[in-house]
Amino acid sequence: MNKANKANRAINLTKNKDSYSISFNAMASPCEVIVQSNDKQLAQKLGNIITAEVWRIEDKYNRYDQNSLCSVINSKAGQPVAIDEETYLLLIFADHCYQLSNGLFDISSGALRKAWSFHGGSAKNTQFPSQAQVSAALSNVGWNNIKFDEQKITLAKGMEVDFGGICKEYAVDRALILAKQLSDKPILVNLGGDLAVTGSRLNDETWQVAIEHPDIDSALNRDAIADMIVSLKSGALATSGDARRFIIKDGVRYGHILNAKTGWPIAKAPRSITVVAPQCIQAGILATLALLQGCNAEQFLTEQDIKFWARR
Repeated sequence: MNKANKANRAINLTKNKDSYSISFNAMASPCEVIVQSNDKQLAQKLGNIITAEVWRIEDKYNRYDQNSLCSVINSKAGQPVAIDEETYLLLIFADHCYQLSNGLFDISSGALRKAWSFHGGSAKNTQFPSQAQVSAALSNVGWNNIKFDEQKITLAKGMEVDFGGICKEYAVDRALILAKQLSDKPILVNLGGDLAVTGSRLNDETWQVAIEHPDIDSALNRDAIADMIVSLKSGALATSGDARRFIIKDGVRYGHILNAKTGWPIAKAPRSITVVAPQCIQAGILATLALLQGCNAEQFLTEQDIKFWARR
């Protein structure tokens, strides 16, 4: 994100029947915080604190911002770069995900964006790589070639890291921690469909969350495409899929979830997977790891004994 976009950041406060909604944009997504209270001052304070934290995380780990820590790490590949405790813990989490997925989830696979571009639509209008281009990008992928400890990280020359697969969900969890420190009112934090709640609504009512259908952008009649409604009393929810990021080549749809071992999109995976878990970062990574299993996605989540919904 460039300086002009940062300067245009805005928070919109809206009064509802029994709550306030705070809307803003972050991490290339429309975001919302709902505070079930009629206290406008409290809602404004929560909105300011939460958006500041979300934008802080975005600025720190955005690979497209040349001033971010992520960009500094990538630009200095081959040299050690100082990191703080927050970054170290995210790297530890990324390592757990790499091990759990047997190498399918790898935050160094960001190098593959040099070969792939997913903006939706026909390959005639976007980039569809050759095997040679994919292989060239894949030569710079490999979590085991990254060295890090509590003080520093060193990438092999040509490598990149991308925190995009975990950063938004992490920001949801951080926002919720800060919200709970300030108020015991029911609060929902939603960053582009990845969300968490502090607990049930007043009178023990559930939050009603709409999960967008993966075909919503391509549907000729949007009214015929029904959203799925999920009732949530506690915890978090995250969805992963290819609703907006894909390429169609020779009638075949290629989603943006890439196999870090082959460099190519995962085949035969559900169009979208929604997972409920105690924390948003858990829900998000489980949804992504499931998609990486391809046709075995549902079996993987069933084995995790977690609540989920899959759409094919």
